[in-house]
Amino acid sequence: MGAIADAVLASGGQAVGVIPKGLVAREVAHTGLTEMHEVETMHERKALMAELADGFVALPGGFGTFDEICEILTWNQLGIISKPCAFLNINNFYTQLSQMFQTCVAEGFVKAERLETIIFEEDGAILLNKMLAYQPLPTTKWMNLKQV
Repeated sequence: MGAIADAVLASGGQAVGVIPKGLVAREVAHTGLTEMHEVETMHERKALMAELADGFVALPGGFGTFDEICEILTWNQLGIISKPCAFLNINNFYTQLSQMFQTCVAEGFVKAERLETIIFEEDGAILLNKMLAYQPLPTTKWMNLKQV
């Protein structure tokens, strides 16, 4: 995340961070961001990121990445938010996950139209263009995020 933030800042962009206070205390926070929000918990972090972001891109990562992007996919499905979600499939990192999502559709756990809204792309520029063209599915909001 730090390398991405540094690249954004070096190119004149703005980088906004959201971090639990416990990680700030361990000196994990990036000190050069345009804006930094400190929250109490990881749950608050994800909720604030969902509120602040226009869309979400998962780069290759581990459990934290999977947790965050899958929660956003779920929130889109539930109608809590309606924002593009993408996987930057560098070196086919997410190919098997894409196949697993297709299995979920085949087994009836996910509707095919939901899968069609998820972007898997190797090329960053194409990925961003697809995100800009994103059209959310009409969804009846199942719950109010403030109540969750």
